[in-house]
Amino acid sequence: MEIEQIKKNNKKLNAFLEFNEQPDSIPEGGLSGKTLAVKANMNVSGLHASCASKTLSEYVSVYDAHVVERIKKEGGWIVGVANMDEFACGSSGETGAFGATQNPKAPGYVAGGSSAGCAAAVAAGLVDYAVGSDTGGSIRNPASNCGVVGFKPTYGVVSRYGLIDLAMSLDQIGPLANTVDEAARLLEVLAGYDRRDSTSLNLDPDFYRFTDNLEADLSSTRIGVAPQFTELIVDEGIRRMVSESVDKLADAGCQIIEVDLPSLNLSIPTYYLNVYVEFYSATRKFDGRRYGKKIEENCGGEVLRRILLGEYISQKEYSGKYYRRALRARSVIRSELLDALEGVDVLVGPVVPKLPHKIGCEDLTNPRTLYAYDVFTTPVNLAGLPAGSVPASVICGVPCGLQVIGKPLKDQAVLNVMRGFEKLNGS
Repeated sequence: MEIEQIKKNNKKLNAFLEFNEQPDSIPEGGLSGKTLAVKANMNVSGLHASCASKTLSEYVSVYDAHVVERIKKEGGWIVGVANMDEFACGSSGETGAFGATQNPKAPGYVAGGSSAGCAAAVAAGLVDYAVGSDTGGSIRNPASNCGVVGFKPTYGVVSRYGLIDLAMSLDQIGPLANTVDEAARLLEVLAGYDRRDSTSLNLDPDFYRFTDNLEADLSSTRIGVAPQFTELIVDEGIRRMVSESVDKLADAGCQIIEVDLPSLNLSIPTYYLNVYVEFYSATRKFDGRRYGKKIEENCGGEVLRRILLGEYISQKEYSGKYYRRALRARSVIRSELLDALEGVDVLVGPVVPKLPHKIGCEDLTNPRTLYAYDVFTTPVNLAGLPAGSVPASVICGVPCGLQVIGKPLKDQAVLNVMRGFEKLNGS
């Protein structure tokens, strides 16, 4: 699609915040001829890394994030920076300072967040691929809502260098695409060791051959399902989608094994207590002196809520009561997930407990509205596991994805099950 047509189509969607002209010369590589959107919390030299906030609305990146370097080296054209929830604080794509992102597959509904613009740009055909970040479901949530593929790698597989943090111990960059094969292809470009990121993993080169090792045969796959997933689903349509998806996997030869996740209901408070503290720490550099404006004076309500709560919880007299307990709960959730995965290859379940709401129809001053979307996705980030969303159904005119969760560094196994399910669905 030509850049002028992309700009025209974007006026309805608000998927992009800023556009980038096509470079005069593009090197040959794995992404030659491909167009990409990059979330506005990643540095792209010469473009604004605003995080969809007035705080950084005038900040122009002076360097490229690690993933952007790799994209450019492989011949990809970054069309522009994509809209998002402000500082990735949100699950609907509505909290950004520059307006909500429309869902191209369900007009009038939210695209999901916080990587709203990325999912919408891919779903609308404005770009071939997008690069989002996932702190508690921010790739998988909008991928599910917009009917595209989204993948969160194992923590450390993709460098976070050049990503503006929401919560350092939870954030991970990953691909969004129309198919699992395309997502795997982009992941090959994004993944790899980076000495500038202390959390980056230095793995065997064969680990990164996601496309070559991609297969759809599910005949010997052990699939774990947890009754707690079903219990926490709000929409009957999503409950039915999960049941039908599991039946399809069983018919394809998968062995279905029930597993137990007794602390799943603790994931939301555990996640947000961790996020509040880490986000408060991360935002202390936005003091209006070095770059940008003072965040407390320019941010929206959800960002300010997280800063104030993070400041409160970080105080010495409260850290033991809240934050240290959250860290212990995080260890419990990770242990339970690893125990559940011990006898299976992957877990499958819903991405979200309820369908996305219509734009402007929910009270965003009530955090329960947004936080409720994250109950099935946050445990994955708390445990640092790989997980993806693959299109499964359309419910009441809105796409809905199936979540596949894997063991640490078993990213390939997750992608393979996603590809196998995609094939069962006729894609």
